[in-house]
Amino acid sequence: MGSGFRLNAAVAVELVVLTLGARRSTNDTLCALLVQRLYAPNRGRWALPGGFVQQEESLSQAAVRVLREETGIRGDRLHLEQLATYGEPGRDPRGRVISTAYLALVPNLPAPTAGPDAAAAAIWSVEQLLTDRGRVAFDHRRILADGVERARAKLEYTPLATAFCASEFTVAELRRVYEVVWGTSIDPRNFHRKVTSTPGFVEATGRTTVGGGRPAQLYRAGPARVLHPPMLRPN
Repeated sequence: MGSGFRLNAAVAVELVVLTLGARRSTNDTLCALLVQRLYAPNRGRWALPGGFVQQEESLSQAAVRVLREETGIRGDRLHLEQLATYGEPGRDPRGRVISTAYLALVPNLPAPTAGPDAAAAAIWSVEQLLTDRGRVAFDHRRILADGVERARAKLEYTPLATAFCASEFTVAELRRVYEVVWGTSIDPRNFHRKVTSTPGFVEATGRTTVGGGRPAQLYRAGPARVLHPPMLRPN
């Protein structure tokens, strides 16, 4: 490496934070956390929370700091997993930027509060964001789409969906989580059979719902961490 070598890229982190519906409301919409940019480039447009990694930070430390600075949400209390790295030339007009994206799936996301570098922070419908190509800044629509696909895949091979339900839930309520995240309807009978026959997925509580029609069996999350067989998405 010659003496003329110099660094030619900045390092950043972006965060895909997904939740279902608004806090304390029905899990009926897959949503993502966004911030409205206060400064150029893309001033006034919505973007994933993100920022440049500081000199003495690890990537994960930067992700936690950026999320709190831009939205007021404590990233150290969330499970953040690396999603992918994005480094195509031209993705940022300020110069070469290589971003590592993190994914968080949050059952009860607190209301965000915009930090000093953001004009606003809000929870948006994922369907609206992915349909409207011009709403999201930079290449964040692509990153969001990758995060949504990762979340959908995790519901296939882990019991993650139970985290979006109350401590006790019906199979119909669990099915609704799958339908919202996968964006498709699911046959109730087949779903019930698969859920109750998959070892460690759910456990019967011995209680049923009261009021509102025919009683339904209540379940709680089981001990499984991986689903065998997986819950495959309908074609």
